[in-house]
Amino acid sequence: MLFRTNETAFVQTKRKLLEECDVWCIVSLAGGVFSSAGAGVKTNLMFFTKGRPTETIWYYDLSDMQVGKKSPLTQAHFEDFFRLLPSRGDSERSWTVDFAGKLQQAIEDARPHRERAAELFAAAASLDEKVREKRRAKSTKTEELACLEGQWKGTLRDARDAQAKAEGIEEAVYDLKAVNPNRSNNEDTRTPAELLDIIDAKGREADAALSRLRQLLPLRS
Repeated sequence: MLFRTNETAFVQTKRKLLEECDVWCIVSLAGGVFSSAGAGVKTNLMFFTKGRPTETIWYYDLSDMQVGKKSPLTQAHFEDFFRLLPSRGDSERSWTVDFAGKLQQAIEDARPHRERAAELFAAAASLDEKVREKRRAKSTKTEELACLEGQWKGTLRDARDAQAKAEGIEEAVYDLKAVNPNRSNNEDTRTPAELLDIIDAKGREADAALSRLRQLLPLRS
């Protein structure tokens, strides 16, 4: 639920929660925390206070803990969490997200797309009316009507695309999954060209090794 923004129900649920409650803390737990209860899904703890909207969210990350049936999550894993909780301080495992700021920025970023969508919907409505008028006029040529209908459909499609872009920008804010900015990144940053050069070099090394092996083989009679 925390990260999904591809379905309206998930976004609406989180929007209602964040508008009516102060979601002030999310703790990201490791998968398998509740495996002894038969649930191996990823779990998060959410703390919120009803009655005021969310401004900032303090995250604490325990997702890298190795836990299971024989090594369960214990209170000892939360010692640093309880130490930082009163001040909601930052650490290697904790950070704060300005949700209200992100939401406002998303609204601003989406505004041009919404304005463009409004203009296109208005233009599409005008074209739709023209199409209806032409259909009522029996003297309208088929080619002329088809051209006008094509303009209407194209404008309506562009309007919906602009609206979808605006909604996508705004709904992305409701991706609340814990992404620890303080965790070391082991992502491979090599470009495709660099990887191809490495593959080419390894291929040449393999060819040279095969050539030496062939030289070591006894000559056939």
